[in-house]
Amino acid sequence: MSKISYKDSGVDIDAGNSFVEQIKPFVKETMTPNVIGGIGSFAGAFRLPSGYKKPVLLSATDGVGTKLKLAIDAKKFDTVGIDLVAMCVNDLICNFGEPLYFLDYYATGKLKTNEAAQVVKGIAEGCKLSESALIGGETAEMPGMYKENDFDLAGFAVGIAEEDEMERTSHTKAGDVLIALPSSGVHSNGFSLVRKILEANNMNVNSEFNGKPMYETLLTPTRIYVKEFKKLKDKINALAHITGGGIVENLPRVLPDNLEAVVYKNKIQTLPIFDFMSQFVEESEMYRTFNMGVGMVLVVNKENVDFVLENSDGYVIGELKEGNKGVKLQ
Repeated sequence: MSKISYKDSGVDIDAGNSFVEQIKPFVKETMTPNVIGGIGSFAGAFRLPSGYKKPVLLSATDGVGTKLKLAIDAKKFDTVGIDLVAMCVNDLICNFGEPLYFLDYYATGKLKTNEAAQVVKGIAEGCKLSESALIGGETAEMPGMYKENDFDLAGFAVGIAEEDEMERTSHTKAGDVLIALPSSGVHSNGFSLVRKILEANNMNVNSEFNGKPMYETLLTPTRIYVKEFKKLKDKINALAHITGGGIVENLPRVLPDNLEAVVYKNKIQTLPIFDFMSQFVEESEMYRTFNMGVGMVLVVNKENVDFVLENSDGYVIGELKEGNKGVKLQ
């Protein structure tokens, strides 16, 4: 009887080794002075930066969700890696953490090195945009767990903050102004509903939308707000990343029990993709599923509003008032 190899079971070790060589240049581009060693060790090492009084390490993990399914259908793999980084580092800055480094996990039924390399290239691009280093990752080829063309992603970001700056609810007060930083699109949540809308309207990723294939709009990568945060940090009382749950569920996370966020819907600069989907989904469901064009909300003292507006693409959407913790859309 002939012997059975690992490759016969669906796992190609040589392809995995080739993939590592293929992504090394992308990873190298993200290296910062505090990275110790390089790709290929058993663990990534990072030297803690100096200058902090009471440094605390923060961590965040996330994925890209079923946006990956659209990427697979469109055969476009160069942007979902940016999404992966964005979903993690945008959370870190909400606790006033500055990203230090990132790790990724890529799982698939059959490793297609060129497609996987495009994903990792996107992850590296996201790391550069967030000024963090890609210091490690894992690639798992698991036939039987995933269909041949399917893959999944998970990301892990680590950042650093001053312990006294992490908790932001105590910095907010009645009269503070809410400033929206625009999203780049749907970002990376709610895509199961997006896909259901397309299906109900006999549309797919190649259907025309605003003069181009739908996938170009839907696969626009999640905006990364790290550089804006670093520039505006001293002028911000709190900030909320608007992801799953929308403004109504994410903004209260930075409010104390006695403050209510009043958001004026007519001030929100929605994007065409949300106007399109609003034809098929109740307004309340839209606001608790999607970002509606707002990727990050900054809570700012009145005296700092002009500075923030002049140094960002933000715009005012509301204010904080005395009341029960929550969001009032009006």
